[in-house]
Amino acid sequence: MKYAWINGIILDGTKDMEPVRGKIVLTEGSWIKDIIADEQVPQGYEIIDLKGQYLMPGLINLHVHLPAGGKPKKKESDPIKLVKWVSSNALFRYAAKRLCAANARKQLMSGVTTIRTMGGILDFDSAVREMSEHGKELPRILASNMAVSVPGGHMAGSLAYEAKSVEEVIADVRAIIKTHPNVVKLMITGGVLDAKEKGEPGALKMPSEFVKAACEEAHRHGLPVAAHVESPQGVKAALENGVDTIEHGAEIDEACIELFLSNKAAHVATLSPALPFALFDRSISHVSQTAQYNGKIVFEGIIACAKACLKAGIPVGLGTDTGCPYVTHYDMWRELHYFHKYCDVSNRFALHSATQVNARIAGIGDLTGVIMAGKAADLIVTKENPLEDLSALRSISMVCTRGKLIKAPKVKKIKQVEEQLDRYL
Repeated sequence: MKYAWINGIILDGTKDMEPVRGKIVLTEGSWIKDIIADEQVPQGYEIIDLKGQYLMPGLINLHVHLPAGGKPKKKESDPIKLVKWVSSNALFRYAAKRLCAANARKQLMSGVTTIRTMGGILDFDSAVREMSEHGKELPRILASNMAVSVPGGHMAGSLAYEAKSVEEVIADVRAIIKTHPNVVKLMITGGVLDAKEKGEPGALKMPSEFVKAACEEAHRHGLPVAAHVESPQGVKAALENGVDTIEHGAEIDEACIELFLSNKAAHVATLSPALPFALFDRSISHVSQTAQYNGKIVFEGIIACAKACLKAGIPVGLGTDTGCPYVTHYDMWRELHYFHKYCDVSNRFALHSATQVNARIAGIGDLTGVIMAGKAADLIVTKENPLEDLSALRSISMVCTRGKLIKAPKVKKIKQVEEQLDRYL
């Protein structure tokens, strides 16, 4: 697998990227070997003629749930019953892992070359990661497996263990570590659908001492901690006790900004799942008035958190929270668009955030996220320029993951999702 990518326009993923013409990118095996002037290609390289298309780093999605696909629902299912059923015997577990792998492949086919899972069933995430590392046509995977919650907390009993004491928190983190994750996930607050009344989405569920104990145990094993947080109180509790990334977020004050900075923490914005709750007509979303009201609070809170962090120089990454209704495994490009539209960033900065910034937040900035000699050959190609219109990322001409080239990748899309979400472009 030695390729010479010629006649392309390079967008390297850096903050100040400009379209670069007249260069050839040489990839050898899993790596970018060199970037040379547009001249004679060295012997031994297969020519990939881009014919004026745009070559850029593969996108990185920092918040994915592999078991679900984002198909719209008319009523809520019971996740606890569903997970118990899926994990009840070897045949069901095997089928569920294959489903997770298929969903991961959809991410790849849509231009996402790295995903970070944020809560899954048992050890399924790391099982799919092993498939990827052993040559399956899948993106690079940073796995979290099960998360840690509390009784009555977000995803408790389904994608998260229920800890009733500090001792149980530590035991749960140790149980997760035995499944060889790349990150530990905590469910510190509730979510939109957990709230029973208007005005209280993201109610603080996990005591501060639980958060601290989980972070200390994870950090002792060299693992970062990510936290589901959807309220100002949750952001503060998470940062005060050692969390590394705030997933989702909420409106923050100066004290929280100082905690972000002193802890070198990051915010991972997830606008995709909040938008349908907040902006769809309820005849389409099939959510209650309470859920829509609270969805707007969360949507506006994520936007406010991202803006405040950007202003303060705090890294803001992007993730789709795929698995929620109307959030598919092929629509990472929409998250970039929402970031541009609602957080007032340029197309260039949105693409930079989904590549180099996301790589740094995930702890793999030395590996991927930019087009540069010595980095992984994680590349995508589009016909149009995403710096002019991010919808160029909607159709990917080629994907290269760790040096493996996939020409004309295809994804089967859900018509209802496309029709509804396209109204918010």
